Amino acid sequence: MSLELQLADAETAQAVRDAAQAEFALGAHLVTQRAGYSHHGIYVGNGKVIHYSGLCTSLHRGPVEEVTFERFAAGHLVFIAQDQQARYAGIEAVERARSRLGENDYRLLTNNCEHFCTWCVCGKGRSEQVRACVTHPAVAARAVMGMCRALIAARRAARRQYAQCAACALQAA
Repeated sequence: MSLELQLADAETAQAVRDAAQAEFALGAHLVTQRAGYSHHGIYVGNGKVIHYSGLCTSLHRGPVEEVTFERFAAGHLVFIAQDQQARYAGIEAVERARSRLGENDYRLLTNNCEHFCTWCVCGKGRSEQVRACVTHPAVAARAVMGMCRALIAARRAARRQYAQCAACALQAA
């Protein structure tokens, strides 16, 4: 990778962090569209998001964690969800999100990232994605296919990265 590209990547990353801090209020319910589903998190300031990592990166469920905005977005556009029943905002929503850091009880249908975020801002966990999948089987089929494609792509990328690391180790030896 050239120095110019590295500098451009660093400048882009900083621009994304600056934009996140300027655009998103503390406690904002963030949504990013993924393959077949949307992923949700709570903006906690300083370019950080708390989310239920769940199944967003592998077949192994993950805990509620605080990550960088870039890691949460994973290269996708991020939007603010407008929760009509919001009871908590700002620092209150952030405190609610932080109170569950480390929780590792992810369940796709009853305790996912959307349930987590609606609990943080509305006081009650709910998932419109789950409701739509239960109500409309075609929506569920598209979601499952999208998640399968995303997991296959993630596994391929991990294998490529492992192969590159192994090749580098062999060259160094």
